Amino acid sequence: MPSPTPSASPSGTPSTDCPETITAVRAATDKAVWGQGAATSKFNPVSVTICQYDAQATGQDYATITTKRMGKQATDLFALVNAAKPVAKKPSMCTKELGPTYVLRFTDNDRGVLSFTAESFGCHRLVATSLEGQGKPGTLPAPRQVTAELTKSLGLR
Repeated sequence: MPSPTPSASPSGTPSTDCPETITAVRAATDKAVWGQGAATSKFNPVSVTICQYDAQATGQDYATITTKRMGKQATDLFALVNAAKPVAKKPSMCTKELGPTYVLRFTDNDRGVLSFTAESFGCHRLVATSLEGQGKPGTLPAPRQVTAELTKSLGLR
């Protein structure tokens, strides 16, 4: 496989569904405090937008694939996120394989948005990065690691 060559134009396109660059996604994920936060989230999603970033994404690259799931599909995916157990310490032993990064943007009836970053490679971090919306509980769920079941679910199109 040839090594990626930097291009002048970033990949993907910004959208209201997936507004962040891979740099912003990684920065939000890196600042998570491991061992703090709720064990499970009380959020009640009605839909989810899945933003998929290429394994080779860097800099100003945006998500290249956007998928939406509604109703039961959204709540089933949220249950998989909630099922992963919180991890007290940031993983230190990580694999070197490459895989996509996903941002899961769950939306509830009040238009609140709870965002998670899920890495399907390396340390397999699963981190709640933001909770937007009026009257939403301020505590983000604790960081955890992506489970095999969650990775399998995200790979479906």
